[in-house]
Amino acid sequence: MALPVTPISPPLKDELDIVIPTIRSLDFLEMWRPFFQPYHLIIIQDGDPTKTIRVPDGFDYELYNRNDINRIMGPKANCISFKDSACRCFGFLISKKKYIFTIDDDCFVAKDPSGKDINALEQHIKNLLTPSTPFFFNTLYDPYREGTDFVRGYPFSLREGVPTAISHGLWLNIPDYDAPTQLVKPLERNTSSCRYVDMVMTIPKGSLFPMCGMNLGFNRELIGPAIYFGLMGDGQPISRYDDMWAGWCVKVVCDHLGLGVKTGLPYIWHSKASNPFVNLKKEYSGIYWQEEIIPFFQSVSFPEECKTAQECYIELSKQVKEKLVHIDPYFEKLGDAMVTWIEAWDEFNPAPNATA
Repeated sequence: MALPVTPISPPLKDELDIVIPTIRSLDFLEMWRPFFQPYHLIIIQDGDPTKTIRVPDGFDYELYNRNDINRIMGPKANCISFKDSACRCFGFLISKKKYIFTIDDDCFVAKDPSGKDINALEQHIKNLLTPSTPFFFNTLYDPYREGTDFVRGYPFSLREGVPTAISHGLWLNIPDYDAPTQLVKPLERNTSSCRYVDMVMTIPKGSLFPMCGMNLGFNRELIGPAIYFGLMGDGQPISRYDDMWAGWCVKVVCDHLGLGVKTGLPYIWHSKASNPFVNLKKEYSGIYWQEEIIPFFQSVSFPEECKTAQECYIELSKQVKEKLVHIDPYFEKLGDAMVTWIEAWDEFNPAPNATA
């Protein structure tokens, strides 16, 4: 007589939200159904709030548009970008889960070199649940993956690692290029047969990286307040730098707090190449400004009393206003928005011992 089979619950089913910014109906979810359906979705509708967004049947989700954001946040809604994928931050703010996975609506399931569908969410969870090694580089990359370990000469005192705050995934097909690179490489594609790298690595302490928001997981409890995608899009002099800004900010905060950032697997399939001429208009200020912004972040330091992501982010907002406003008055406004974001975070996510 066969024994009954106990169903295996998806990992972190009750501890993770999937956040999706969108301007269109979410038919792409059909491809992701085997992997996403057990989880709760928070969908942020950008653009025209009167437009109907269709979500395929069978998904557990919340859907918010700009009117909802204004109603729920009140005056603090001015820190949430409009007509930019940075609107996804509202989903980070209102989630009550420990972990977040965020993905763009033009990203599909990729296949590994063997032709097997890649469960990107599962790999992000593996990354987030294993330690990182930011203080000493392991030449076999992630020593916690099955089949690998620390190499000879790696200090035993550092082998325990540190908690992983960020899991940064990559993409196949359409590269995540800026507009000038798009213009000179319009036909370039990344295929699994020639450019799939079976690798996860920890980004070393002190190194910045260009974070892409289309395939990203993070520990919301550890670092959520520092995952603010900036003030971009409609009414702002810059767009398409929301994830870059969040990546620079969160990396210096992680470095100060002793947390890890992993990059590499998993891959998704990026299906839509945006117009490089439109992108150039959106990115122009960012391309110009980043040559001064990067040295600023490379020099950022925090006082010892900054022991939480919120405290670090408030301190960072002060430094942004002091040291970047000479580039453009926009950075005064951005610094203020960073403070508003933390105020909103604390309002929607009160500390466990906070009293009413």
